[in-house]
Amino acid sequence: MSEVLPTKNVWPNYNVANVRSAPSKEKADTLGQDEFLRILIAQIRHQDPMNPLQDRDFIAQMAQFSSVEQLMKMSGELKLMRNSLGTASSMIGKTIEWIENDSQGASKLQTGVVDSITIKDGKLFAISGDSKVNLDDIVAIRTAPEGDIPEENEAEEEVPQPDEESDDVTSP
Repeated sequence: MSEVLPTKNVWPNYNVANVRSAPSKEKADTLGQDEFLRILIAQIRHQDPMNPLQDRDFIAQMAQFSSVEQLMKMSGELKLMRNSLGTASSMIGKTIEWIENDSQGASKLQTGVVDSITIKDGKLFAISGDSKVNLDDIVAIRTAPEGDIPEENEAEEEVPQPDEESDDVTSP
């Protein structure tokens, strides 16, 4: 027996116009300046005329909002710096090439293995031997050949072993 398929849409509300006009699911978890101003206007509209808010109260609220806004910006910058430092740290142990200008203005291609990454004045630098290289000046990054990778300190710390003969236990 043949099967009959319906010709109507099963979900008539799913169409291009509805999908495009659907609100984004990504909402900010924090109040922005627009929301703050809306709340402030609502406070002004609905305040008690016999006991109005003082202008110093509004100034204090605005100062608090400004402080929170600056802290949020700072938090974003710290996240960006942390992510940049994390990405840059993957260069440790790699061979880099950079162009260095000498005192006469001549450019010379330098090569070295990255020993560490540092931050100075908000800029990331790769340390290679005695050279401090701005990451913006690096022109190539390669995996270092086995002989060029700096050896890690393989000395193990000696852990003191308890005396097996002593059964004395001291308590603080």
